[in-house]
Amino acid sequence: MEFAEFNKGSPFTIRNARMEDIEQIIHINKDSLPENYPHYFFIEHLKEYGLAFFVGLVNYNVVGYVMPRIEWGFSNFKQIPSIVKKGHIVSIAVEQHYRKMGIGSALLRESMKAMKENYKAEEVYLEVRVSNEVAINMYRKNGYKEVKLLKGYYADGEDAYLMACQL
Repeated sequence: MEFAEFNKGSPFTIRNARMEDIEQIIHINKDSLPENYPHYFFIEHLKEYGLAFFVGLVNYNVVGYVMPRIEWGFSNFKQIPSIVKKGHIVSIAVEQHYRKMGIGSALLRESMKAMKENYKAEEVYLEVRVSNEVAINMYRKNGYKEVKLLKGYYADGEDAYLMACQL
């Protein structure tokens, strides 16, 4: 799937990630986030969940990505405890220079849509640093709600919000 988005006069494209994108995805991850993963982790997620793993491009260059996975777990929304298929946004990032163009939101929306359509996920969740107000606001605008506070979640001791959205 490939489509063009235009936002604030700056064109970008969202498409499914490919193996040849992995090095740039890892570079964006290391430059943008304190949470980094080994090389094989990205490859495994692309192989397993590639229909919902997307990149954002500007002038054919990868400038952002969203890396998901699909899991079974307790619903964050149902009153009676029940196990559901859930999408998990493991990592999402956009290069600093390309932020505030709508690329992150477009990546998030496409991944959520693909998780629902291709993997039959009923809801999606993610973890976000409590200090990352920009990301928290983007998630809220895309239908996410804070479900719980995860004390000391990150390696540096910072708390995280577990945020979730029904699909």
